[in-house]
Amino acid sequence: MSVEVVRAGVLTTLQDRGRGGCAMLGVGAAGPMDDVAPRLANALVGNASDAAVLEITLVGPRLRFDEAATIALTGAEHAAVPMWRPVRIESGTVLDIGTARRGARAYLAIAGGFVVGSVLGSASTDVNAGLGGLDGRPLREGDRLTIGPAGQRAREPQPTWSLDPRPWFDADPAIPIRLLHGTHYEALDAASRRALFGHAFRIAPDSNRVGFRLHGPRLALSAPVEMVSEPLVAGTLQLPAGGQPIALIAEHPTIGGYPRIGHVAAVDIATLAQRRPGDIVRFAGIDLDSAQTRYLERERELARLIEAIHERLISQATQ
Repeated sequence: MSVEVVRAGVLTTLQDRGRGGCAMLGVGAAGPMDDVAPRLANALVGNASDAAVLEITLVGPRLRFDEAATIALTGAEHAAVPMWRPVRIESGTVLDIGTARRGARAYLAIAGGFVVGSVLGSASTDVNAGLGGLDGRPLREGDRLTIGPAGQRAREPQPTWSLDPRPWFDADPAIPIRLLHGTHYEALDAASRRALFGHAFRIAPDSNRVGFRLHGPRLALSAPVEMVSEPLVAGTLQLPAGGQPIALIAEHPTIGGYPRIGHVAAVDIATLAQRRPGDIVRFAGIDLDSAQTRYLERERELARLIEAIHERLISQATQ
């Protein structure tokens, strides 16, 4: 079975959970910007949580289905199909995902998963490095996406229930993003420390999967800091010489030499990933213990929900 790309959308890429363990080679993880929505999309169609999905940015693709299939769409709000539930797509259907009404990134999973070659253990597309997915690039018109065999659960009539997205998706820019102090936070001058948590920043148009450029009050160090390149991870808030911070996301470099003034709590990276260019970002402080506790609580709740989805699909298939 395959799906034809009739129109590619703004930036549609194949992503699985990411390319871990390769930073020592200078290769980043890539993977989804929002690490929650694709796991739920895969669960809803009976896939493993690391099956490849389509990450759809702002304006989605138009897809033609050669055969009947079951899909699930999660993340940014689109009107193409009912979201946060399995949806049966009939053979010959041309599905136009259209423009996101809220949020920035949606995730489309299909029962059986998208079949794509693995590069360093992952199918994820790293656009910046040109690795993974379809030759390291976004989808384009005329591509054909191969689909793996669907399990029995995905072939049964689909349920009428859906997930409540509110615990897992909120694109409201008024919600603050929780930020830990970075290695060089204390090197900021007093006015910049106040501004970091007291003023709003706006996501710049040239933001991408590498990072979000944040325009707002100019931040400055109280004195020059002698820097050497050190390892980076998703969520690091760097401060270039121009004084406008950059929040690193999925395709961040593995090392860097800018001051690290903060770190977005891992539990809030998915929320930040759903902000659009032009959206406001406000930071609220959080300590390391609280950030770890919130992340572990979310992961436990997510694991319980995914298990409940699997049990419900099994029950439905045996009725």
